[in-house]
Amino acid sequence: MAISVAVPLYFVMQGKSLIWSLILVLWVASVLAIGYVFTTRRYEREQQALLRSFEQAAIRTLNHHRHDWMNDLQILYGYIQLGKIDKAVQCVDKIKERMHQESKISKLGIPSLVFYLQSFRTSNSSLELEIALDQEMQLDKLSPEDGAELAAVIMQTVRAYQYSGRVSWGDTRKLLLSLRQEGSDVIVSFEEDGSMGDPESLKQQIYQVVQGKRMKAEQLHPSQASFQLRMPCES
Repeated sequence: MAISVAVPLYFVMQGKSLIWSLILVLWVASVLAIGYVFTTRRYEREQQALLRSFEQAAIRTLNHHRHDWMNDLQILYGYIQLGKIDKAVQCVDKIKERMHQESKISKLGIPSLVFYLQSFRTSNSSLELEIALDQEMQLDKLSPEDGAELAAVIMQTVRAYQYSGRVSWGDTRKLLLSLRQEGSDVIVSFEEDGSMGDPESLKQQIYQVVQGKRMKAEQLHPSQASFQLRMPCES
């Protein structure tokens, strides 16, 4: 459409006619209007596709949590029916612990990170993610830029673990993700239980993830897939 403006422009330059000048102005205005309409519609389609993707992910997460709660309640009901009070108490304690854990995750203060951690189990990944948080761990005091960077680095690091290890069919690997506050710094630790594949490749991927960012990566044990990320939070 922009190239088509050359048609009236050519005649304006050749004849310097007032009519062609008016046509050129109207032509340019029409091209801009049509371009604006097409751009707006494309943006709306992209937003709608993104919203549908988010809604589907949220539905999968809710269904997965509902399935877990139903399983726990059925197990608890079975223990009660059998009169196994000790087992029932253990089951209730397990449910309470998971509720407490999910409550701490929901209070982290970074929506994208909260949603990622709570929905990770619905991805049917061969990597089982266990999360350990300090009791008072809240990240809402971070600036929006630091919060977005922290969330992105955590997601990309988990993804590096997810695709770096080797696992037999039907088996799962476990990754412990820990977040804690150390003075003014946020410390994120990753410890894998299982095959890590090529440790040097994993190390390079994680160092590449933090390259150019405020966060620094450190391998805790040279022969293990254990890494620590440190983000200074002082302004």
